[in-house]
Amino acid sequence: MHKYAREAYKAGIRFIGGCCGFEPYHIRALAQELAPERGIIPGILERLNAGEVVIGDGGFVFALEKRGYVKAGPWTPEASVQYPDAVRQLHREFLRAGSNVMQTFTFYASDDKLENRGNNLKLTGAQINEAACDLAREVANEGDALVAGGVSQTPSYLSCKSKADVKAIFRKQLDVFIKKNVDFLIAEYFEHVEEAVWAVEVMKETGKPVATSLCIGPKGDMHGVSPGECAVRLVKAGAQIVGVNCHFDPMTCVETVKQMKEGVEKAGLKAHYMVQPLAYHTPDCNCQGFIDLPEFPFGLEPRILTRWDMHKYAREAYNAGIRFIGGCCGFEAYHIRAIAEELAPERGFLPSASEKHGSWGAGLEMHTKPWVRARARRDYWENLKPASGRPQCPSMSVPDSWGVTKGHADLMQQKEATSKEELEQLFDKSKTH
Repeated sequence: MHKYAREAYKAGIRFIGGCCGFEPYHIRALAQELAPERGIIPGILERLNAGEVVIGDGGFVFALEKRGYVKAGPWTPEASVQYPDAVRQLHREFLRAGSNVMQTFTFYASDDKLENRGNNLKLTGAQINEAACDLAREVANEGDALVAGGVSQTPSYLSCKSKADVKAIFRKQLDVFIKKNVDFLIAEYFEHVEEAVWAVEVMKETGKPVATSLCIGPKGDMHGVSPGECAVRLVKAGAQIVGVNCHFDPMTCVETVKQMKEGVEKAGLKAHYMVQPLAYHTPDCNCQGFIDLPEFPFGLEPRILTRWDMHKYAREAYNAGIRFIGGCCGFEAYHIRAIAEELAPERGFLPSASEKHGSWGAGLEMHTKPWVRARARRDYWENLKPASGRPQCPSMSVPDSWGVTKGHADLMQQKEATSKEELEQLFDKSKTH
């Protein structure tokens, strides 16, 4: 339908519609293709209100760390300034794979995080955020995508700074997003619903649509607030889209959002729902998720989900009533493509990247080896149980369970780099857990 709309427009036709067999999603595809000419680009709420599936992007900090542009540990996004071509290219890969949202690469870009533990970058959050907004907008304009400005949890909250202090940090970041006129705002990666509520309250001041995703599982936030209660608090604070991101695998995250949805509906409230999980299997995680796994962050590859796992995740999320479906750490473009391909019937089209990918391995029909050609079928990949290829490795890990959260001395913000003595104390402590 996108091709039809463009061809008709080029031919000088200005009354473009359909007849027998046309469904609303076909007409939506026409409208999306010709949105630049019509001057009408639907926002995030308009799309969700119309029942559209919005596909998010993937995990920039992990993807760019693997490519050599982000430092593990601080996980800060200075690459938006230092290596813009790398960030731009990753946006393009997700766009081609089917993403509708280009989220600014502004994770952990608050000034208190940029200077935490000796992370002296000589860059301000404002400089990083401005560059990130420009890159996201440039790529979004190449397709049918929206730009989302994102803020995340702060070291100041964990260090028990006041509500006013934490809100001031969010407000400073949001000033850039308003200046750059992002399409909507996301408060993501919050372990404590209290801090997320503070972020939402500041975001509502802007008049932009607000989405909020907590990095929690079915057990709730780090203070034991249930997913349902978390969602209710966020909706009451003004969030129009609520959900979870990071920390847990897709099916765990979908289950958590189901609980949020139940809580919101039981409270007589309304919201849209989003999920952007890890691309790693995490059946052995506790309340704090994958950061407690011994493999975090450099040994997680054996846990990576296949593209076929992503098909199952996309269908499960859709059946749960979630319409903003994306990914976080570990997600690469091919994972997003799998989501877009699974939900192509609902969306009405395939992503551009599917030009190089046959449905359910169909491209293998062209392989030179007959036993590989025999794998060109859905039932093969849908029922495959991949081997790890790692002799003597356990299938599960024992997570670290230090039990520390907001206010604990180990989490206090400090501008000075972690000293050798402090590290030795942590090494000793880790032996007892």
